[in-house]
This record gives sequence, structure tokens and C-alpha cells, in this order.
Amino acid sequence: MRVLVPHMPDFRALSVPNVELDFYARGNVPAGEAVGAVLWMTDTDTRDTLLKVPGLQWVLTLTAGIDHVQGHLPAGVKLFNANALHDRAVAVHVVTGMLAAMRGLHRFRDAQRAGHWMRVTPPESNLHTLDGLKVVLWGYGHIGRIVDDLLAPFGVTTYAINSKTEPDLLEYRLREADWVVLLLPSTEQTRGVVNAELLGKLKRGAWLSNQGRGGLIVTADLLDALNSGQLGGAVLDVTDPEPLPDGHPLFAQENVILTPHVASTTSDLLARGAAYTRDFLLDLTQGRDPDGLVKAGRIY
Repeated sequence: MRVLVPHMPDFRALSVPNVELDFYARGNVPAGEAVGAVLWMTDTDTRDTLLKVPGLQWVLTLTAGIDHVQGHLPAGVKLFNANALHDRAVAVHVVTGMLAAMRGLHRFRDAQRAGHWMRVTPPESNLHTLDGLKVVLWGYGHIGRIVDDLLAPFGVTTYAINSKTEPDLLEYRLREADWVVLLLPSTEQTRGVVNAELLGKLKRGAWLSNQGRGGLIVTADLLDALNSGQLGGAVLDVTDPEPLPDGHPLFAQENVILTPHVASTTSDLLARGAAYTRDFLLDLTQGRDPDGLVKAGRIY
């Protein structure tokens, strides 16, 4: 079978029995039929061209999110995502952000950049550990479970909530939380779910971490909650808009740690992406069902 994959060295080095690999680049998709296409690190025009390739039966996106593909996929074409490629790196990023925030590393870095020694004395230091804190993991898929495991040694109590959680219980968990970690996908139901009303229900001084999608949070409401002290702070790997324009108010927030959508990024990501593709193709050619099949917007 013929499969289109990214024109990158790690992919060009792949060899899979009974699979003919052909390579696309931005603005350059080889002509002819193909059974499958592996989407990664390309632009929307090239993506649209790939999705119109004759004979297409399946698409593998080497991302955890699928919102950039859904709505563009032709009828009858199966969609797979690659949660397993990113889940551990994202989980590590979540926990790293929480630890950095509680130890005030962002404040010390700001002082370092300003060229002065920041003196702190207890109890005014505002430095904490995670011991005894209540952490709500909003979205409990692959990443949420790994976050849960990674947090276990730090003395926190974790609570998982998702779309099936009863509304009263969901609200109770959020009101009690010291940290709310957003790991939700972007859907009609989740866009803007963190708004002024919800933020007002949180414990005053709670922290928010978003490694899901920027559109989960109403940014203006987030800024109001940060400025009023309702939120103690936020760790954001995704934002709305994204990327943030120069001079955006979030950049000036001392109690916000921003990273530019890099939670899943590692130095070996390209090599791991190619290896994931190889294993996916081996599953197909050997009659096994690959992981990550998306059905009606849900990932299995």
C-alpha cells in the first residue's frame, strides 16, 4: 500500500514491509492514489490537499488534538490520533509547571533578569510545596492518568472529573481545588467553559493550569480573575489567541507562567514520531487495529 508521510530525515529512513512510502512537503504533495496519509507539521493548504488524495482510506495525525482535521475529513475516511506519542511529555510539563509555580521560580527568574537578589523570609515568602493540596484533573485520559501517577509522591490529593461527572459533584470538586488542571479537548461543549462564572466559584487563590486548548478559557475573564486575586496564578501552555500578540496583557502578569505550546516537545520528538508511524503501519499490515481511532469525536 502507498502511504504519504512527511519529507523529513527520520521518516525517509523508515522501511516497512509491504508499504510504499512517498514523501510530501509544504506545498508539494506527490500525485497519485494513496491508502493513507500521516499528517504532521504542515500548513492548512497542504493538509487540505492530502485529505483529497484519491483512494484515501485513513489519516493518522501525529498530534493529540484532532480539531485541525475534523470537519475537513472526507466521508468514510478513518481518523487516528497519536496520544501515546505526547502523553508523558505533556504530563511532565504539567507537574513541572505546578512545582515551579509553588516554589516561585518564575518570580526568582524575573528578579534575576532585573539584576537583583530577591530576599524572602517566612512567612511572607509565599513559597510552598504541593503537600496537602487538592488537585482537580479536568479531563482524565492518557495524560491525566500519567499526571496522577507523577503527582503521587508529592502528597497531593487528586480528583478526576470529566464530561460524565455529575454537575453537583463537578462544582463541589472545583470549589475545593487548590489547582485545576485542564486537559480537555476543544469541542462545542468545552470552548469557553472556564469563564467568569466558573472562576468565581473557585477557592480564592487557586491556581489554574491549561495544557488542553486555549479556547477552553475566556481570556478576558482569566485576566480579571488574576488581577482581582481570585486566582493565585496560572500556568498556560495554550492560549486564546495563539500565538499571543506582542504586548498582550498576559505577558505582564507576574503570577502567570507562559510556555508557547511546547508541552509535548522533546529533543527526540521527530525520531519518536517516525517510530510511532512505523509501529502504526506494522499494526495495519499485520492485521492489528492501531491505537487512537477517533469515533464521533472520541478517541479510542
